[in-house]
Amino acid sequence: MEFKDSFFQKVEKKTKVDKETILSLAEKLQKGNMKDENTLREVIHTLSKMTGKEVSKEKEDKIIETIVEDKVPKGVEKMFEK
Repeated sequence: MEFKDSFFQKVEKKTKVDKETILSLAEKLQKGNMKDENTLREVIHTLSKMTGKEVSKEKEDKIIETIVEDKVPKGVEKMFEK
């Protein structure tokens, strides 16, 4: 799927995230090993910078553990179960 520059301009205007950053993150997600701790840390740091939300070391470790151990809910409804 090819996106036009106008799409990226709209996204950048709303999020303050430029086209290069979006494409770089998409490439990491496509090519990266999402069970690799270093790849996951890079993605978390990139998303943290993009959103302006700080992720604590403890939360980062928990996110990585959840992904590596394949504990991510498979359906949206399971994401909200306790």
